[in-house]
Amino acid sequence: MNGRVTAANGRSEGRPSRQINVVLRSAEPPLISSAVPEREPSPSPNPVSQHSLFQEIQKELDQLVGLDQIKELVFEIYALLQVAQMRSEAGLLSGGHVFHMIFKGNPGTGKTTVARIIAKLFQKMGVLNKGHLVEVERADLVGEYIGHTAQKTRDLVKKALGGILFIDEAYSLARGGEKDFGKEAIDTLVKAMEDHKNQFVLILAGYSDEIDYFMSTNPGLHSRFPIQMEFPDYNLDQLIQISELMAKERDYILMPQSLGKLKEHLQNEKEQRLHAFSNARYVRNLIEKSIRNQSVRLLNQYVTGNPGKLELMTLRPEDFKLNGKLQ
Repeated sequence: MNGRVTAANGRSEGRPSRQINVVLRSAEPPLISSAVPEREPSPSPNPVSQHSLFQEIQKELDQLVGLDQIKELVFEIYALLQVAQMRSEAGLLSGGHVFHMIFKGNPGTGKTTVARIIAKLFQKMGVLNKGHLVEVERADLVGEYIGHTAQKTRDLVKKALGGILFIDEAYSLARGGEKDFGKEAIDTLVKAMEDHKNQFVLILAGYSDEIDYFMSTNPGLHSRFPIQMEFPDYNLDQLIQISELMAKERDYILMPQSLGKLKEHLQNEKEQRLHAFSNARYVRNLIEKSIRNQSVRLLNQYVTGNPGKLELMTLRPEDFKLNGKLQ
């Protein structure tokens, strides 16, 4: 679990299905200043070279489906850092900015992918010296006895120094009540934010309502995370885009009839699902299941000889055995 990285949910441009609420506010002294000290790191030789570095980041962002306002926020962060370097060169002070973040949204909406891109941006701009992403959850932080949790949490913070510590389903740390060791993890994280304030960025991720409740359990938490991003569910057209892109990445193509069947299934799933829809993660499972079904179909169909290249690439409607449930 420690240090795992989730792959991109899908690529191409699109529009999110609903409004994304993005909050970026200045820290109130004497709050923790993570990532940017009062004096900026040594600037690159010239702004043009830094801009060319961001073009690489922007290319990765443009390949993601939707998330338009989140892409805009990433550019705002880049602009802030770039101008801070210009101010430093001009002998001006650059006030400390806090970059700890909250990512809210259902599974499969691109949270981990965006976190990886932000880590790379911070590394390229000299804010973080490594720019890696350490992804953890409750089980990685919470121990089995008193003192164990604090040590596990400190070890993970140490592993994340120079990069981003990404805690998925962070609200689970507050679920056990006062006597639960999750509270010890929270306290240790807060202390680490102070002790290593310029050395790593902490991102807490999870469902919107649960994250909001989690933040309300500790009055001091909310002000420590000034950047909050809302990741919306993908709309139906975006899910179809993601389906085609995932198939293409694997050298498969979807017949028009397959797309129609898939679109109808996804519409029903989004409307009737009792629990949170897992978006691109759900689509990925569907595509991988259809590939397995296609493999069985081809072996049964071609007892002697081999199918042609096009047949090996094509996912037919019968490969999507959909009856309202993911099989």
